[in-house]
Amino acid sequence: MAELALAAIAVLVLLSWLLLAIAGVRRLRQRQRPLAVLDGSNVMHWKDGKPQIDTVIGVLRLLDRLGYESGVVFDANAGYLLADRYMNADEFRKQLGLTGSRVLVVPKGEQADPFLLRFASKSNAVIVSNDRFRDRIADFPLMAGPGRLVRGGCRQDGLWLDLPAAANPARKPGRRAAQ
Repeated sequence: MAELALAAIAVLVLLSWLLLAIAGVRRLRQRQRPLAVLDGSNVMHWKDGKPQIDTVIGVLRLLDRLGYESGVVFDANAGYLLADRYMNADEFRKQLGLTGSRVLVVPKGEQADPFLLRFASKSNAVIVSNDRFRDRIADFPLMAGPGRLVRGGCRQDGLWLDLPAAANPARKPGRRAAQ
């Protein structure tokens, strides 16, 4: 029981750290940019169903071009899927070309879903993932609203994201943003 409590505290500390880091980066910018948090363990499978870090990099670049400030959350096993070994947040941050604390690897035995939903709910961020979080969304009713869970994928002409219209006013409603 004590291990579970310690794991929960560690999770909250890491989540708070990610939230503060993104908030700090936002303060440095003159204009406020909407937040997006990527489900890295989901996004990395978008191209050909195989885990690829380049897919996550491409989505981060696309979101930046569209005016989003982004962070990434990975399950603890993501490094094993990509490199046959555990990878911590610093290693992912280097591979993704990110600065600061914009990457979180959840502790072993934990799932990224609660982190993603909690962070996005508290920070008014969108979640970029093809996961619909059906088993947890009832605990986060704000995230069930339109445009809060952003789908995407890869096709021959590049990456696409089904972004909410308000986040990209130049885009006509119902159209998809493409890379």
